[in-house]
Amino acid sequence: MKTLKKVLFWTLVAFAIIQFIPIDRVNKPVDTAVNFVDTKKTPEKIKGLIKGACYDCHSNETIYPKYAYFAPVSWSVKSHINEGREHLNFSVWGTYNKELKESMLSKSIQTIQNKAMPMPGYIVYHKEANLSDAERTLLVQYFEEMLKSKTY
Repeated sequence: MKTLKKVLFWTLVAFAIIQFIPIDRVNKPVDTAVNFVDTKKTPEKIKGLIKGACYDCHSNETIYPKYAYFAPVSWSVKSHINEGREHLNFSVWGTYNKELKESMLSKSIQTIQNKAMPMPGYIVYHKEANLSDAERTLLVQYFEEMLKSKTY
């Protein structure tokens, strides 16, 4: 029992100490001249879906939830955001070349259709990101139309 108490004590001490290891939660400024929903003049319905389901991880407009302020969860959240922005960052859409935009739209269509995005774990805590089949279809049609008309 004495060993269990020591383990519990040091675990709590370690948990308290890691709270002082900060993560960067500062979003870079968003330039509307290159931001996806602004440059594409995205219809309000589509804009709401994209912002609600994608922008937290795929833009510089991340809204950090309360649980993202506690280590080690904060580290995981930040890692997901960094990875999401590496794959696609809607805030810098206008800076991507034609081929990259085409590829990103195609991959977005696939991940939406396969229900790989938004990530299931994200949906648990963000009900607005839980897209219905109709909403997924709407997003897919919007992206497909952009590809078809080459207006990306």
